[in-house]
Amino acid sequence: MAEWSKANAWSAFIRETVSQVRILSSPPINTHFYYMKPKKSINITKSDVLSPDFVKKLKEILPEDMKETLSVLYEIATKDEKTGLYNNHFFDSILELEIEKAKREKGDLSFVMFDIDFFKEINDKYGHIKADEILFELGRILKEKTRKSDIVARFGGDEFLILLPRTDKEKTQKLVNRIKNALKKDKYMKRYEVNISGGITSFKKGDTKKSFLRRANIGLQKSKKLGRNRFNIE
Repeated sequence: MAEWSKANAWSAFIRETVSQVRILSSPPINTHFYYMKPKKSINITKSDVLSPDFVKKLKEILPEDMKETLSVLYEIATKDEKTGLYNNHFFDSILELEIEKAKREKGDLSFVMFDIDFFKEINDKYGHIKADEILFELGRILKEKTRKSDIVARFGGDEFLILLPRTDKEKTQKLVNRIKNALKKDKYMKRYEVNISGGITSFKKGDTKKSFLRRANIGLQKSKKLGRNRFNIE
C-alpha cells in the first residue's frame, strides 16, 4: 500500500506539473525548468540537489499550491524512510558527481561502508519492530556525528554508506571512532549490544565508481573475518 501510494503521489505530481512546467535536459548534467505563468526560468545542476536551497530554488518556479507537495516528494525521492538518511538511489547519483569532482580537482574523497554486526540475530530475537527502531537510532547517531558536507545513506537492510568529500583516510578513521564511541555510550544501543563493522578507503588515481566501492567492500569483508566490531582500511 505504501509503495502504491508513493507511485500515485508521483503520478499526480507529474500530471499537475506538466501543464505548468516544461522540463528539458540539455546538456545531460543540466536540467532547465521553465515556469510559464508568469515566464520565469532557473537552471539547476545535479550537484544543486545537495544544497539546502534546492527545494527553495524549485519553489521559485512553482505555483503556491504545489510548493508543499514538492517538499514532501523531495523527501520521498531522496530519503530512506526507516532512518531519515539518504537512500541508495540518491547516494549513487551523488557518488558519481563527487568522483568526477575528485578527478577534476585532484582532491581527497573518502568512503565508508559498514553494517551492523549480527543484525539478523537481533532481528530474530527481538522482532522487526525493534530492529527498525535500532536502524532509526543508528541513523540518528550518524546524522549527529557526521558533518553537513558528508553524504550518509542506508544502502539497504543493515548496510550503511558514508561519503566524505575533501577528507583523507586519517580523518575518516577519526570519524568512524567517534561513531563507534557514540554507540558504546548510547543506552539504547548498549541494551541490544549493537556494534558495527566496515571498510574505509580513499579515492585513488585511476579509480572508477566500481573499483572505489569494491575496495570499501573488501575492507568490510576483512573486518568480518577478523572478528567484527572493527574497521579495516584499504
